[in-house]
Amino acid sequence: MINQKMDFETAFSEVQKEASKIITSGPSLINSYVSYLTDVTGKMMRAKAVLACAMDEDGLVDSDAVKFAAAVEVLHLATLVHDDIMDDADTRRGQETLQKKSGKRNAVICGDFLLASAIREIIDVAQKDNYKDFDFSKYVQDIALGELRQNINNRNYRLKTFRYLSIIDGKTAALFEASFHAGALVLNADKKTQKLYRRLGRYIGIIFQLTDDCIDYENTKDSALKPVQSDFENGVITLPLIHAFENDPTLIKKAEQGRLSKEEVFDAVEKHEGVAYTHSVAESYFVRAKAIIDELQMCNAKKLIISKLLDRAYIGLSK
Repeated sequence: MINQKMDFETAFSEVQKEASKIITSGPSLINSYVSYLTDVTGKMMRAKAVLACAMDEDGLVDSDAVKFAAAVEVLHLATLVHDDIMDDADTRRGQETLQKKSGKRNAVICGDFLLASAIREIIDVAQKDNYKDFDFSKYVQDIALGELRQNINNRNYRLKTFRYLSIIDGKTAALFEASFHAGALVLNADKKTQKLYRRLGRYIGIIFQLTDDCIDYENTKDSALKPVQSDFENGVITLPLIHAFENDPTLIKKAEQGRLSKEEVFDAVEKHEGVAYTHSVAESYFVRAKAIIDELQMCNAKKLIISKLLDRAYIGLSK
């Protein structure tokens, strides 16, 4: 793709095409498993973040941002494939997961191939001198480390809030930071401004995860597009439940003895206002994120898109 400038909507359309191209770029054997994933797209928040941060004062986006955005989205897809294997999930975004459709072993291999494809796309564009500060491999390492820490803390009913926040800082927030960082580099922002964009991305990532944590305790399966009330059954301890445990330690012993039912978990979270507490934590990050948006110099169109991304991350808690 020859470097050119385009408006946000055109750039986003190009990202969708490029992401589909990356997903189906492998040999026919791989494509026979992963080609349907081109239809399993979500809101593509991370891709939109790259494009929004790359917007110049005229509201235009450089074509390099398209490649970064597509690569980030495919990397995200690869992590979801692996997540579904670990969670033994049958559905994702209303469709059958790859591990359910093709088996865990094939899904692992396909997830690895998608990860390699995303990295290859990044390498292709990141060779330019002005992108030398973009250490994509470090972000991938942060994501993997966050996932490992979550897995190690599976069924750790004594997990504390501060430790949990450090886990999601890598597991979810790192890829949001990578998206905002890539966009800032395409914009040719100075070091100080890059740092602000990176921090903004990390805050939005944390808010996004905290919103997701509440799905188990708020939504129906149809509205969530994924199984609800499944985190506890899978041993995943999220902030609403951590707050309930911290307020009633007797629940911890009961859980460790395997005597805490799903109904009791739901009741405890409701009694101790775990969702409301998670809301308050997310709100603290929301306030900080808004302050950064106000500090950054950007055109109105860009500010509107980034503000919408922040609101989208927060909306699940802000009824």
